[in-house]
Amino acid sequence: MGEIKLIVGLGNPGREYETTRHNAGFWWVDEFARAHRLAFRMENKFHGLAARDPVHGRELFLLKPQTFMNVSGRAVGALALFYKIEPQHILVVHDELDLPPGAARLKLGGGHGGHNGLKDIIAHLGTKEFWRLRIGIGRPGEGADVSGYVLNAPRREEADSIEQAMRRALDVAHLIADGKLEAAMLKLHSK
Repeated sequence: MGEIKLIVGLGNPGREYETTRHNAGFWWVDEFARAHRLAFRMENKFHGLAARDPVHGRELFLLKPQTFMNVSGRAVGALALFYKIEPQHILVVHDELDLPPGAARLKLGGGHGGHNGLKDIIAHLGTKEFWRLRIGIGRPGEGADVSGYVLNAPRREEADSIEQAMRRALDVAHLIADGKLEAAMLKLHSK
């Protein structure tokens, strides 16, 4: 299956977005970086904050696009092209409306499900065949505005559930980084 060489956390830059549901990808990548003592620094040529370090004995890149969600593909495409990283070696971590808070799922490929960050990444990579770590945030109530929902902070109980899901996903991060994605899925999806 091949190892993951680039992990991208999706979110929006700026203090006003730090605690919003749409930044779940940033939250997870920040925790991964903290656990591995990796420091992000602004990389203008990649339109984002990047970290690069050997993790589990091989080089791994982390990226937090600073382009805003809707144009995340510009950052992902730039780094992948520069380092010649094939899409199947990329993991994109993002918020997922179709999963309840507390759920985290790993999958290869699929559509964008209306997620503008994924839509732009698919456009820039020219394929849907990259890995996704989907962090459940749930859907707003019937008739509620989706963009208002994702751009607001989760309620306390939702935040606790999201935190637990992220912790479970971090517990399998070593399997993900090593390319043992089937094992990571089995462990993550059986919780």
